[in-house]
Order: sequence, then C-alpha cells, then structure tokens
Amino acid sequence: MKLRRKAKKGRVEGGSQLAASWPRPPATRYYILDLNSQIGNCIQLSDIRIGTWVHDIECHPGQGAKLARAAGTFAKIMKEPAPPTLSLRLVRLPSGVEKVIDSRCRATIGIVSNPNHGARKQRKAGQSRWLGRRPIVRGLAMNPVDDPHGGGEGRTKGGRPSVSPWGKPTKAGFRAGVGKGRNEFMP
Repeated sequence: MKLRRKAKKGRVEGGSQLAASWPRPPATRYYILDLNSQIGNCIQLSDIRIGTWVHDIECHPGQGAKLARAAGTFAKIMKEPAPPTLSLRLVRLPSGVEKVIDSRCRATIGIVSNPNHGARKQRKAGQSRWLGRRPIVRGLAMNPVDDPHGGGEGRTKGGRPSVSPWGKPTKAGFRAGVGKGRNEFMP
C-alpha cells in the first residue's frame, strides 16, 4: 500500500498504520520465501504461513484491525482447525488465548514496534498525571466523609469489616468456586 501525504494537512491517505518490526539476532531468524510475506505487509490469514508472527488482526473480514495492536505485541498463526472445508485459522493472541478467526480476515506480518514502551520509567508523579492516571489513595488515609475506613486518631482498625468506598462488603461470601470436576478431562 503506497501512502501519500495530502497537501497542507500532514495526514496520510488510506488511514493510519502501526509500524511493524522484527526481533534482532540472536533471536530466531526468519527466512522469507515469498514476496507476500514481507514484514509490514497486510494480507489475508489464508495467505500467511503457520508459525508466523502477526499483529493488527481483524475479527471479521473488512471490519478493521482489532487484535494485537499494543506496542511490542504479536499473535502467532497456529494451525487450521480440523475440518479443512471451513476457511478458519487458529491464532494465539498475546494473552495466550487461542481464537478461531475467519481466514479471509487480514493481518499485518511482524511485531508492533516500540516493545519497551511499558518499561519506560516515569521521572516524576506529574508525568502520570499528564497521561490521565490519578493517584491511588488508601481509604484508611482519608477522612470519614470520604471513605468508611477513614478517620480516627492514629492507625485505627476502623471498627468494621472490610467494605468498599460505598459501604458494600468486599470480603463477604465464598471467594472461590466449589472445586468439583476440576481434575476431570474435558473433551
């Protein structure tokens, strides 16, 4: 897809596209056999070989990319499901979930660039505020009008069980499901 800039706008025709990258050596080397499999190409899942790393995956044909779009993420084409008559592909997403997707959906080959985005350290608290992240304050440190656990002289226990800021019990009832049938084989 050839991208051209519009006059006086600075925008790119054809929408925006995430930058693709590939791991550097000594990571696994990837030998490209056909021209369609170049890094950054957006093609249908049916044309991509099994085991390839992809990003920007559509859920439905023509809908637009929805999956594996964050910095440094990728999905892996696993295999075609059992009945070969269906045009489906099994894809392992960054979360580890394996999802069956229509093979007419498009995906971009490679990994989304800027993999160290999440490892960047904030220099001051204000940088988090610029990004819209508000501070997390303990209820115990608040005044009684702000939280049920607030107030008191020194570090008091609050005189009541653990509750949410709106007074709903947080540790009430059973916290885990009944452990029946967990070890049985599920077909």
